[in-house]
Amino acid sequence: MKPLMIQGTSSGAGKSILVTALCRIFSNKGFSVAPFKSQNMSNFSYQGDGFEISRAQAIQAIAARCKVTPDLNPILLKPLGDYYSQVYLQGKNFKKIHATEYYEKFVRTKGLKIAVESFKKLQRKHDFVILEGAGSPAEINLEKFDIANMKMAKKANSLVLLITDIDRGGSFASIVGTLELLDKKYQRLIKGFVINKFRGEVKILKPGIRKIKEKTKKPVFGVIPMSDFNLPEEDSLNVKAKKFVWNKKNVGKLNLEIDKLSSLVESNLNIRKIERMLE
Repeated sequence: MKPLMIQGTSSGAGKSILVTALCRIFSNKGFSVAPFKSQNMSNFSYQGDGFEISRAQAIQAIAARCKVTPDLNPILLKPLGDYYSQVYLQGKNFKKIHATEYYEKFVRTKGLKIAVESFKKLQRKHDFVILEGAGSPAEINLEKFDIANMKMAKKANSLVLLITDIDRGGSFASIVGTLELLDKKYQRLIKGFVINKFRGEVKILKPGIRKIKEKTKKPVFGVIPMSDFNLPEEDSLNVKAKKFVWNKKNVGKLNLEIDKLSSLVESNLNIRKIERMLE
């Protein structure tokens, strides 16, 4: 299957949760699945046997029923303040680095190379890799340094779904605006949209969904209702970290939550249409 990347119209749109759900859904279908996020900025990490990656990708690996390895998140940035981060490369502590040095001297050379190398390793080992973007792909001031969204999608020859958080408002404009701000070569990679965190009857969204299709010539693959699952947070943005102990009991509870999440997503997304698109 072709790789699939989930990107968002903003941070907090639901990328991580959707990747988690899709990992379990396609694992249940019998595919060997792996999650992947080229670069993640987070203080919430998973410590394996001699390596450290983002906690979010470890949770997605549980959902995918695959081994947690450094290749799932080859670049981890742990923010230290004053524009400095501690950088981990393929699970190993690299160095403390200032944002200017990271973006102007590292990210587009060594950073992108490391990310592509890890992705290709996963692709050789699995039937299907589900990639997660970061923030928004349409941050014009960061575009040339962004190796987590469209540059990675292009390198991976991945199709893209764009998810938006309708609860915060402005979702229809965010979908159209994000698409409009992307280069044509990247617009072609986006195959459709997912509306997340909706409260109410889906039928009231039909005029908006029709307008989106009319404006973009791309479909909405589904509307995911607002829900609350007891899953550890993806990163530290406006969130106080909750400790998660990776023992058998807690992983068992995590699997139950992932099953509930994947069931909700599967019943509200056109999974068969997505699968056909990726064949």
